[in-house]
Amino acid sequence: MHVLIIGAAGMVGRKLTSALLEAGGIGGAPIEKLTLADVVAPNSPDTTIPCDTLAADLSAPGTAGRLVADRPDLIFHLAAIVSGEAEADFDKGYAINLDGTRFLLEAIRQEGTKEPYCPRLVFTSSIAVFGEPLPAAIPDDMAHTPLTSYGTQKAICELLLADYSRRGFVNGIGIRLPTIVVRPGKPNKAASGFFSGIIREPLNGMEAVLPVDESVRHWFASPRAAIGFLRHAATLDTTPLGQRRTLTMPGLSATIAEEIAALERFGGTAATGLIRREPDETIARIVAGWPQNFDARRALELGFAAETSFDDIVRAHIEDEMGGMTARA
Repeated sequence: MHVLIIGAAGMVGRKLTSALLEAGGIGGAPIEKLTLADVVAPNSPDTTIPCDTLAADLSAPGTAGRLVADRPDLIFHLAAIVSGEAEADFDKGYAINLDGTRFLLEAIRQEGTKEPYCPRLVFTSSIAVFGEPLPAAIPDDMAHTPLTSYGTQKAICELLLADYSRRGFVNGIGIRLPTIVVRPGKPNKAASGFFSGIIREPLNGMEAVLPVDESVRHWFASPRAAIGFLRHAATLDTTPLGQRRTLTMPGLSATIAEEIAALERFGGTAATGLIRREPDETIARIVAGWPQNFDARRALELGFAAETSFDDIVRAHIEDEMGGMTARA
């Protein structure tokens, strides 16, 4: 099997690469070739599996055609401009998030005109496709009413994925990711970045800024769960999806106060004391329009799984990124 990961230099892309290489295969099929692409060439992994690393801007004409020219069997499309950046730079957001995805789908279709070709395409969407008015728990089939450019771009891509799949050009599945915490490494430009920062930085003895009220409720899953979503989506029988090709992934609905309480159980008051409250009206406005809770029964019935407590999310971060430590209480 030839696997292509677009957006492989990002956090999720790096973790997915490591998981696939550790397993050596997916769905019982050995990985015979791996292609890693991002706007900046990903680091070459230490592996005996043939692996190409490419600098590739998916929004540039011709790039998508080159990526699918050797007909990968499985494509993970993770590349995106994150929410805050897409809102700040309208042109860039639409170029990367919409045009890049459309170019990829069209390149796959054109490749199939030469001889039959219908790869599995796993596309990462977002819960930002939903907007007000919001019910207490959002069902999987709720209408899309995004309140940001990022959410709009993802919603359009979900429709494209469904149509190209309906026509038999690609076997697509979209997964709407919860906000992924705790993200390792440096903060990015996502409006949601503080959700990770107020755990990650204090556990490392550093100050973190909280720009919104502690009563804010949101939908979360860990990086570990996200990799599980992607691997499961890659091998799932898509027949039960019908024309509804995108699924809301399971997650945990929690307030920031509950998040901070979990931090205290692992890092004590020394950690929670490093959170500095600094309101940011722009971030607060964006976050206020985001969904808070979901009914993800469709994904659960199809075998997707995530954490059920914020302690589990913090514990996963400590085990995967910090070598493990024991809760204070």
